[in-house]
Amino acid sequence: MLNRRRWLAGSGAGVLGLAMGPPLLAASNDALMAAKPGLRQLNERPLNAETPAHLLADATTPTERLFVRNNGLLPSAMDAQTWQLSVAGESCIRPASFTIDELKTRFEQVSYDLQLECGGNGRAEFRPRASGNQWTTGAIGCPRWRGVRLRDVLDYCGVASDAVFVAYEASDRHLSGDPSKQVISRGVPLSKALEAESLIAFELNGEPIPELHGAPLRLVVGGWPGSVSGKWLTRLLVRNRVHDGPKMLGNSYRVPCEPVAPGADVPPGSMCIIESMPVKSLITSPASGVVVRAGKPLELSGHAWAGDLAVASMAISADFGQTWQSAELAQPRNRLAWQQWQGRVTLPTTGYFEIWARATDSLGRSQPMLVPGWNPKGYLNNACHRVAVQAVA
Repeated sequence: MLNRRRWLAGSGAGVLGLAMGPPLLAASNDALMAAKPGLRQLNERPLNAETPAHLLADATTPTERLFVRNNGLLPSAMDAQTWQLSVAGESCIRPASFTIDELKTRFEQVSYDLQLECGGNGRAEFRPRASGNQWTTGAIGCPRWRGVRLRDVLDYCGVASDAVFVAYEASDRHLSGDPSKQVISRGVPLSKALEAESLIAFELNGEPIPELHGAPLRLVVGGWPGSVSGKWLTRLLVRNRVHDGPKMLGNSYRVPCEPVAPGADVPPGSMCIIESMPVKSLITSPASGVVVRAGKPLELSGHAWAGDLAVASMAISADFGQTWQSAELAQPRNRLAWQQWQGRVTLPTTGYFEIWARATDSLGRSQPMLVPGWNPKGYLNNACHRVAVQAVA
């Protein structure tokens, strides 16, 4: 069941924005809706917005075009001068606390372009409908992050031999207003935390991280669902078991361990935690709905990514997937960055066409042409992206 209207529709003109200044204070939604023109706002409480595909053409995603995903309300204050990060947990040998200045001076600073994608990106296409933000294609970006390696901080504090998981806690506020309730506290296996690209970040695209994106300190764990990249980071926990914080249990960021029929009732014990995101691609040019001349070459471009893996090849189709041709695929700027691609098609006659894009990862797995693997929360939709084109004489 293909919903072409949702696939091909243009995005609305909702906007979001940033507000900076030491110390940062949580701004109203109206104040935040100033520096992200063109983003489509999905809801207000919590504030969430996605980026239309044609605004994601940059190799490194500009801050003003990076999607916004919140589970709760922004912290009431975000002062980089007084902010503290503590490291503790059952498997932390030497618990410690750091200011941001101490992180900057004590550990090597590094910069990476890292893909950040919401696990529910593409949720709007699932049938039966899945609950949650109805993302289409725009909960993805690949900006440049600067910070210190998570593994360097963990090495400094010491990791016991029984450690299996690293989790975060943050200072965002629960929608209920109850200060005793955590909004979200997730994490990753120790092996992922120790990768060179897993960062405790304090800069986004060369500037202090803005409040919407986790000021003044956040985790960035590329290639896995964005929910493990905790914003407004205040605490790290080295656990001797899989973390059990909010949004780690039940159906949150989990999919059925084996395929199920659409609409099935899946018991919690049959749900597995999402780890690496699937192979996926995006057409950023042309924008959906463009009018072109029949018989003339049409230039295409976009991005492709594959979670922990690399993208091995890229293909495009202008005849609803009947035939495919190769596109030129660039290497990533660094591991866990997306890869740019370019191609060209010629529409032979006048009429309505769709351009489809399909990436294949380094293990030979390609994007499906239909929405894959129904699951209760609508995660991991990596169906081929497509845009509408009208060819005229």
